[in-house]
Amino acid sequence: MRQQPLFFLAVSVLIIIGVSMMWLRHDRLGIPLLPANDTPVWLVEARIDFVALGDETLASLSLPNDPPGYRIISEQAASPGYGFSRIIESTGRRGEWSKREATGPQTLYYKVQFAPGKNGTPRPSGNTEAPSDPQRIIWEEPQATAAADLLETARRRSSTPASLTRELIKAVQSPNDQNAALLLDQHSPQQLVVRLLNQSGVPARLAMGLKLEDARRNQSLQPLVDVYIEDSWHLYDLERGGQQGITPNTLVWHRTSGPVLDVMGGQNSQVRFSMMRQSIPALDLAQSQTSADQPLGYISLYQLPIEEQGMLKLLLLLPLGALVVAFMRIVIGIRTSGTFMPVLIALAFIQTTLLPGLTAFLTIVGLGLLLRGYLSRLNLLLVARIAAMIVLVVLLTGLLSVFGHEMGINLGMTITFFPMIIIAWTIERMSVIWEEQGAREVAIQGGGSLLVAIAAYGLMQLATVRHLTFNFPEVHLIILALILLVGQYTGYKLSELYRFRSMVEKD
Repeated sequence: MRQQPLFFLAVSVLIIIGVSMMWLRHDRLGIPLLPANDTPVWLVEARIDFVALGDETLASLSLPNDPPGYRIISEQAASPGYGFSRIIESTGRRGEWSKREATGPQTLYYKVQFAPGKNGTPRPSGNTEAPSDPQRIIWEEPQATAAADLLETARRRSSTPASLTRELIKAVQSPNDQNAALLLDQHSPQQLVVRLLNQSGVPARLAMGLKLEDARRNQSLQPLVDVYIEDSWHLYDLERGGQQGITPNTLVWHRTSGPVLDVMGGQNSQVRFSMMRQSIPALDLAQSQTSADQPLGYISLYQLPIEEQGMLKLLLLLPLGALVVAFMRIVIGIRTSGTFMPVLIALAFIQTTLLPGLTAFLTIVGLGLLLRGYLSRLNLLLVARIAAMIVLVVLLTGLLSVFGHEMGINLGMTITFFPMIIIAWTIERMSVIWEEQGAREVAIQGGGSLLVAIAAYGLMQLATVRHLTFNFPEVHLIILALILLVGQYTGYKLSELYRFRSMVEKD
């Protein structure tokens, strides 16, 4: 190690600042150092986009009202220039944004925080009002005959409204039912079940649910079937195969009559959702950020929109991957294909899990090397060769996605997460190494890259690591200090000690 007093002083200062800020954040704001005892909290942000027509504008969004299995902790709206009110009607709650005059693209935000209900189990919804008479359903031929036959078959196999609902769901999901196939040409499965139930005299309606997945953006609501049975409403999720209830990760957002989103004075309206899984202490932090006596709250990531938080939650793992790469290359002596490629591969593995990610990477790089061998015979210039490889990589991505879908393997997200240009350049780099140093060197560097990526993935996917990097951003000062220390190492690599072990044995 080179003795540089100023260097080691700077490293010590980085570590001291990082550790001190982590402790202050833990002590003053109550953020736990370990995630083990945290109560999960979901932060959900609804984003409304529409084009205003230059006149009075009123946007109305259905708001969740005591959703089964969850309780609302807090909610707020952020839409500059608009007035906002929460309206409680007999059918449920709605949020209304109003403005005297608006022109052009408009964006409105509604943020709400949920925690699991008592014992984390579903509980009855607050919306238990008795329905009016079942809706009158009108069909045209031949749909009317198909609906009557479908209902008659379901009635013969059932004796109660609940059993009738189950039989209708099974019939709609049956691939061999020709009547259901005919009706599904014009209606979604959920809409068809609702129409058939109302035709049979059982009140039913469409509800809308949101599938909760950590760090997801631009999600839409999924339809559910809500049936009035024995003086209360009961939800059915078709993913459960006709059984009453919904999947544990489903948040019921809309469970009333009327549209989810209604915009007056605008057009092309849509609502999309972003979400993130957090914890109760993190929620306490978010609530304390506005207080003047908590200066650490102003440098918290929780002030950002949910969509940006979800992106940063992954990006903040990159420095940790860089530390692993630096250690494995400098201290261990593993050769890799570039410095940053193993980090990108490890980040992709977090999204795709390890085995699907490895399969996609090996397949697309292997096929790319074969195609690159053909391109080398065309004597193309470097820029044209790289551009051609990008096109080929995109085509391989599409073919592999279709093939995986036909085989029942979901590889599409796995491949598209890899940066296409990086993969094309990696294929080009490995091809040049193959031509200059042989296939053995390609295997060494390619295998080293995967080995380092797997090691980085194993560290980055730990719950404690993900908790620290996001809730304590100052931990990256410590990571920077460790990278600087590793960069000062000039001794023998462990691989070199193993390589020359025979000389030591002879001595």
